[in-house]
Amino acid sequence: MNNAATQPAAKAAAAPKRRQNHSLEKRRSRAGWFFCLPFIVGFLVIYLPIIFNSIQYSFSHIVRDRGATYHLEFVGFENYREALFTNPDFTQTLIKGIGGMLVDIPAIVIFSLFVAILLNQKMIGRAAFRAIFFIPVILSTGLIAEIDASSDMLEYMTEGGASIDTGTKESTTSQIVDAMDIEKLFAGMKIGEGLVDTVKDIINNIFNIVNRSGVQMLIFLAGLQSISPAIYESCKMEGATAWETFWKITFPMISPMILVNAIYSVIDSFTSEDNAVMRLIEATRGDGQNGEVVSSAMAWMYFLVVLLIIGLFALIARAYVFYQRKD
Repeated sequence: MNNAATQPAAKAAAAPKRRQNHSLEKRRSRAGWFFCLPFIVGFLVIYLPIIFNSIQYSFSHIVRDRGATYHLEFVGFENYREALFTNPDFTQTLIKGIGGMLVDIPAIVIFSLFVAILLNQKMIGRAAFRAIFFIPVILSTGLIAEIDASSDMLEYMTEGGASIDTGTKESTTSQIVDAMDIEKLFAGMKIGEGLVDTVKDIINNIFNIVNRSGVQMLIFLAGLQSISPAIYESCKMEGATAWETFWKITFPMISPMILVNAIYSVIDSFTSEDNAVMRLIEATRGDGQNGEVVSSAMAWMYFLVVLLIIGLFALIARAYVFYQRKD
C-alpha cells in the first residue's frame, strides 16, 4: 500500500521538474535567437539583395545605354562557359588551388593540434606561450597586414619568386629544403616521389602554416580543457600509456573540434587575400566590358566548389566524429 501511494506522488514531483527543464530550454533558445537576430536582419536586408544581384549578373551581359545608364541582357550559361572554356587561367588556377588546399589543411590541423596539446600541459609561462602562438593571427589582419603586404622581406619569405641577392626566379629564401634533401632522409625506406614532394612542400610552406594555425589552436585548447581530468586519472590508474590515452580518450573527445577546424581552415584558405583564385576573379572583374559578369560566374562556380568540398569533409567526418551525450 505504501509503495502504491508513493508512486503517484513521485510522478507528481517529476512533472514540475520536466516543465522547469522545458522552460529553461525555451529561455536558452530565445536567448540564442536574440543574439543571432542582428546577423539575420543584416543578412536579409543587406546581403540577400547583393547575392540576388550577383546571381543575376552571372547569367547576363551588360548593355550600355546612352549616357551613364545600362541594362542587363539574359544570356543563360554563356558567362560560365566563357569562364570554363575560354578563359585559359580559371580552371588551371582552381585545380591548383584545390591541390594545394588538400596538402595545407591536414598540415594546419595536425600542427595546431600538436601545439595545443603541448600548451595544455602544466608548465611555467604557459599563458605567454599561448599568446606567442596567437600573435601571427593578429599580425595577419587589418592595417598590419597591409603594411606587411608592401614589405619586400615578407614577399621573399612567402613567395617562391625571386632571390634577394640575384633577383632571379630561383628563390634562396622560401626553399628551405628540396627534393634531394628529403630523398636522402627517406633513403632505403622505399618512399614514393609523390610523398617526397608533399613533405617538401609542407616544410617550405611552414611560414604560412604557422601563420594560419592560431585560431585552430585556440579551438583545440578549448576542447582539451573541456575533458574531465577524472577520465585521465582513471586511465592512469588502469595503467594506460600516454599513447593509448591520446588515441582512446583525447582524440575521440576532440574529434568534433577537428571537424570544426577542418571546415574553418577550408573556408579561410579559399577566402584569404593571397588566394590565387580570388586574385584571378578580382583581376577579371576589371577586364573588358563583360569582366564583371564573367567574374560573377567565376565567383559562383568557386562558391559551389567550396561548398562541395565542405560537404565532403562533413560527410567523411560523420563516421569518425564522437559526440558526448550529456543525458
